[in-house]
Amino acid sequence: MSQHHPYRSILYIPAANVRAMDKARSLAADAIIFDLEDAVAPGEKAAARDTLREALAQDYGGRARIVRINGLDSEWGRDDAAAFASGADAVLIPKVDSPADLDAVAAIVPGTPLWAMMETPLGMLNAGAIAAHPRLEGMVMGTNDLAKELNSRFRPDRLPMQAGLGLCLLAAKAHGRVIVDGVYNAFKDEDGLRAECEQGRDMGFDGKTLIHPAQLDIANAAFAPTEAEIDLARRQIDAFEAATAEGRGVAVVDGKIVENLHVETARRTLDKAAAIAALAG
Repeated sequence: MSQHHPYRSILYIPAANVRAMDKARSLAADAIIFDLEDAVAPGEKAAARDTLREALAQDYGGRARIVRINGLDSEWGRDDAAAFASGADAVLIPKVDSPADLDAVAAIVPGTPLWAMMETPLGMLNAGAIAAHPRLEGMVMGTNDLAKELNSRFRPDRLPMQAGLGLCLLAAKAHGRVIVDGVYNAFKDEDGLRAECEQGRDMGFDGKTLIHPAQLDIANAAFAPTEAEIDLARRQIDAFEAATAEGRGVAVVDGKIVENLHVETARRTLDKAAAIAALAG
């Protein structure tokens, strides 16, 4: 997948659910995580692997196809990794504690990009080293598992999560990796989901993982540039280019200073808008 591919909405789909995987081909998700781990019962894991291989032979359009395998410490992990060394856009590794967890899977899938589930206290503390791994493309916050490990309680402001979220964000941004926020469990609570999406967007996440198709529209809207933001970005670029042509390094737009750093942000806004439009086709 291109570095500019949008990841506003990343929908988990159980790899054992043929109907859900087929329906996902028409959903407005930027990416799909086909889950062989938590969403599949132990007795169904081998069959789910075969079912998923058949599903991935279908056309998913521009949606990024990410396969979450079982951990290599399980009886299924190595076979999962080997089965999807090709045929998917990325392999997502659960409970990554250190770069060694990525090394182990990288040896089995030599050509496929790796993504890391960030969901353990040790993973939070090693986030910088994990993000620096040369095969890593993206990081996914596993906030449910992290909350369990921390013995923390849910709060709308997610204060108990802030240390872990912040460490992973810093690591991802330092190394140019995609990073997506954790799930919102109350899938019928649209206001709560919207608030958490907006919080994650404002923190710097690229998008949000989702557990239900009903959450897609809210996440897509929250993590997309608004028309006002696109308009401002264009005006900032135009004003700065005009100022530069006149030998000035600073412009003013809407009463605010515009410097080179603002122009870089404006260009990223337009690039993201263009990528979203291209994905929508």
